[in-house]
Amino acid sequence: MKKVIAVLMACLPALVFAAGGNNEHVVSANIDLTDKASLKRGAQAFMDNCSGCHSLQYQRYQRIADDLEMTEEEVSNLILSDVKVGEQIKSAMSSDNGATWFGAPPPDLTLEARLKSPDWIYSYLKSFYVDESRPFGVNNLVFPAVGMPHVLEGLQGTPVLQEDGTIVASGGQMNAEEYDQYVLDITNFLTYTGEPVKLERERIGKWVLAFLAFFFVIAFFLKKEYWRDVH
Repeated sequence: MKKVIAVLMACLPALVFAAGGNNEHVVSANIDLTDKASLKRGAQAFMDNCSGCHSLQYQRYQRIADDLEMTEEEVSNLILSDVKVGEQIKSAMSSDNGATWFGAPPPDLTLEARLKSPDWIYSYLKSFYVDESRPFGVNNLVFPAVGMPHVLEGLQGTPVLQEDGTIVASGGQMNAEEYDQYVLDITNFLTYTGEPVKLERERIGKWVLAFLAFFFVIAFFLKKEYWRDVH
């Protein structure tokens, strides 16, 4: 038992680091899984900007449409013309092409929010900056030596790292507030894909706790009744 505890304690720092716990550039995302409008925008933003390289292979279009209460028009805008609504969300890029172009296949992002945390994703998408020494001309404060281009640069603008450590972008289609909301919507959506039943689980959990509390009262008085003659 002592050896098992020692191994777990040794792994703990690595787990914390993987979740972004030691990165000073990771900030709170303040996501809201009850905001279906944000989740819908995030789903569309993901399909528009991320699905070319990244898959959500443990999620299906139909599940998203049902959970987010999408209209037929919203669903049709979300999926590709040759994909059926019941299929899994897979990237058109093959693993071989991904390895050739980026050095490694782009990871599936279905469980990314559970692996890295929503805060990490949100901060990562806001932390690209120009670095001509990198293959794609950008680097990232949250993920140094990142191996992917800044696909949202056209929306954010050209991000320049300042001497004080902040990033200032200019020339994009969005202002800072609009881009922040756009990134938050993507983060919100990826958090949902990692655990689609979270809200339902929490709702049922409250009823289970209420039932257990009610049953405890009944069991307590029943026990007193059974043991009354013994004492």
